Amino acid sequence: MRGVVRWLLWVLLAGLALQLFFVGRIALMAVVDPQSTAFQRSEAWRIARERPAFTWRQQWRDYDAISPHLKRAVLAAEDSGFNQHDGVDWDALEAAWERNERSAARAEAQVAQGKDPAQVKPPKVVGGSTITQQLAKNLLLSGERSLLRKGQELVLTMTLEAFLSKRRILEIYLNNVEWGEGIFGAEAAAQRYFGKSARQLSAREAARLAVMLPAPKRFEQRVNSRYLNNRASTIAARMNAVTPP
Repeated sequence: MRGVVRWLLWVLLAGLALQLFFVGRIALMAVVDPQSTAFQRSEAWRIARERPAFTWRQQWRDYDAISPHLKRAVLAAEDSGFNQHDGVDWDALEAAWERNERSAARAEAQVAQGKDPAQVKPPKVVGGSTITQQLAKNLLLSGERSLLRKGQELVLTMTLEAFLSKRRILEIYLNNVEWGEGIFGAEAAAQRYFGKSARQLSAREAARLAVMLPAPKRFEQRVNSRYLNNRASTIAARMNAVTPP
């Protein structure tokens, strides 16, 4: 019995130490630009194994050196309530949960009606993650999907909001978010797709980049697709309704 109690104490201490490590890392980000994220390191390792000669693209740009158009476009596309919420948009999470439930129910109904499961389109899982949640996940966590990891994501989200300003959160996000295979950050994306700096992006160009964020590797291969063009027009029309921090 004592052995079990001792083991549980060690687990609790290890968990506490991990949380303190995360808090320290995030607090440091208030003044020090993060050099990489957990997601980037995972991608770098994968790409290095698969394509040794591949060139990694990323270059930090301070907040004021990134086009205001891109800030507005990303907020309009990814998180229009960024300035108002505390890191988690609970209404969006609930709506996403309900959509996922309906999608799963439709797939189950098709199987119940006798359709070959192999021919049933898997339910599309949609999220309600805010920019802060996306940053928390990419900065410090693995890509696995579990309730424990989701709980850790929420804790890190609250920690980011407690230690960093909205402006700093958006700055770190824009410098680290993925925009294609080995393309991370606004500067690398602007150079890759438009041959200019992140400071020079027009409203239309910014909208096109914002549309790519949910699936950058897929859209990288379809930069002139009808969907991307139409969606970019929608985002461009919404940009004036949001205000960057």
